[in-house]
Amino acid sequence: MRIKKLTKWLVADTRGHSAQLPQSPIDWLSHPLGRFFKIEAAAGLVLLFFTLLALYLANSPLGPDFMELWSTSIGINLGDVEFKRSLHDWINDAVMTLFFFLIALELKRELVLGELRKPRLAMLSVSAALGGMIVPAGFYLFLQSGEIGQQGWGTVMATDTAFVIGCLALLGRRIPKSLRVFMLSLAIVDDLGAIIVVALGYGKQLDLVYIVIALIGFVMIKVMSMIGIRSTALFFIGGSLVWLMVDASGIHPTVTGVVLGLMTPTIKWVSDDRLQIIMDSVVAYPPGDLWTDNNVNRKVLKTAEAAVREALSPVERLEFVLHPWVGFVVMPLFAFSNAGIPLTMADLPASISTAVFIGFVLGKPIGVCLFSWLAVRLKVAVLPPDLPWLMIAGGGMLAGIGFTMAMFIANLAFSAEHINAAKLGILSASVVSALIGLTVLWVATRCENPTRDDFNEQAKPN
Repeated sequence: MRIKKLTKWLVADTRGHSAQLPQSPIDWLSHPLGRFFKIEAAAGLVLLFFTLLALYLANSPLGPDFMELWSTSIGINLGDVEFKRSLHDWINDAVMTLFFFLIALELKRELVLGELRKPRLAMLSVSAALGGMIVPAGFYLFLQSGEIGQQGWGTVMATDTAFVIGCLALLGRRIPKSLRVFMLSLAIVDDLGAIIVVALGYGKQLDLVYIVIALIGFVMIKVMSMIGIRSTALFFIGGSLVWLMVDASGIHPTVTGVVLGLMTPTIKWVSDDRLQIIMDSVVAYPPGDLWTDNNVNRKVLKTAEAAVREALSPVERLEFVLHPWVGFVVMPLFAFSNAGIPLTMADLPASISTAVFIGFVLGKPIGVCLFSWLAVRLKVAVLPPDLPWLMIAGGGMLAGIGFTMAMFIANLAFSAEHINAAKLGILSASVVSALIGLTVLWVATRCENPTRDDFNEQAKPN
């Protein structure tokens, strides 16, 4: 109740005027862009655009120059120490660490504050994710056992969150909230499983000295958090140093983002009651020029600014900041640098493309549905009343969209001679899975079933 009153004070002042920031000419452009960036499907649309652009450039007369661009070496020399990577590797190893960091933040928020804190509901998504990893990998290994692409089994294990959420957004409010929660949780757990696969299955020879130094670095960052350091810049510097140690240890450096994300606190520093007291001290001042020359009053404003910022937990605040950067910069940049492949079967091992395609298109929905059914049957999970099995099947098909993480693992698993075959399988499987999944879900929303009225009611706006 107190927070509601405080919100009313912030929305309107004592004179009845709207408590909003002054309008500027640039707002006519920034406000529509802001609304666009808040649309669920927007990140998926941007990702799709850069994927298609990379495919076009790779198959155009500019193809050789476009591919050569990503081989550009960037780095520094410090005496005898050389630290260089290609532009492609910087994107995949360093920039994508932010993506993994965000995935870990989302997982921790769901586990502590979100739907996954309900054990039996969480087990439905966890079981589906496990099935969506194990069965596709089994399909792939069966088809590639003893073949040239056997080591690429991890490619078919992950689901692309942005594309899946974008597809669900296309169906609008006909899709129940429980399906969105199910698919988002599945994708997050799926990505975490893929990260573990990257760390254990596709790392280099390990250096125990650097591993110990990296562990000490993680402990120091935890101590910084415990003693009350709140500077994002200091944590960024500390995280970057740990990233260098993890990279030198032989473990894939993106794992740094996962560990740091799971270490991020979910407890807010400023409680609701304390926030109200601080804001009361601001609202109590009458209008006028009281803030300009009075150091005490300036301190009140700075305290209020910090209190509003710290009223959200670090997990929530970092998610809010990173979502647009990851959705509209990191992932499109990754797609632009990885999706460019020649659309021809010449010189490409068809067996790899076929194994990847079948792993996603058949393995994913079978694994998701089978393990979900077993979890419900064994009573370790519960099926929401507004989530019929036909929608689970449609969601399982959408889980076959494995673009981002699949491309990421493929770059680690395959040689330069075979990578394009794997990418062709990923792209074709993602397109087919999206089309079939959307069709199944569209049919499911039109079918008469006992729960139709339930999820129609839940789909209505509040």
